[in-house]
Amino acid sequence: MAPPMSARRLLEALRDEGLHVVEVGDWRHHNRNHIGPWGPVHGVMIHHTVTSGAEKTVRICRDGYEDLPGPLCHGVITKDGRVHLVGYGRANHAGAGDDDVLRAVVAENRLPADNESNTDGNRHFYGFECENLGDGVDPWPDAQLTAVEKTSAAICRAHGWTERSVIGHLEWRPGKSDPRGFAMGWMRERIGARLN
Repeated sequence: MAPPMSARRLLEALRDEGLHVVEVGDWRHHNRNHIGPWGPVHGVMIHHTVTSGAEKTVRICRDGYEDLPGPLCHGVITKDGRVHLVGYGRANHAGAGDDDVLRAVVAENRLPADNESNTDGNRHFYGFECENLGDGVDPWPDAQLTAVEKTSAAICRAHGWTERSVIGHLEWRPGKSDPRGFAMGWMRERIGARLN
């Protein structure tokens, strides 16, 4: 179990990993904390946005939709590899997921199949949305994949976690497909190599 990093420490950790970070508005105070707690945190969750265009994607992830208010993540990783911080605190990104998966993430064990939606993931995960249509065709540029790797490694390094603390939304909640276009096992290998 770990308390979330402070907003300042999160920003420092990302920059220390060599990332180009863009601070969007008053991201440090933009959250859904009035809905419920954020923390303890146990991992990082990666998503795709089903959008195109960096400006539009960042705006949607910051503001949300009529039936799902923002922030929809903590940061948006655009195709150019920049990380746009849009929120700090509880964010509407993970939703309910599998308690067995959470236990595996906490223990840094192999993930079981997700077959339940009985646990609040918004409380326990840092969330990063990646600009991609999620159709399996839209490309993932090297700069973006490297930013996913570095972002995940930065947070894991700050908390003393291994790459097993990084999961995709599809590994958390039944019926989800994101991120589509690369395998999370492959991404965890990259993160592990960076951490080591």
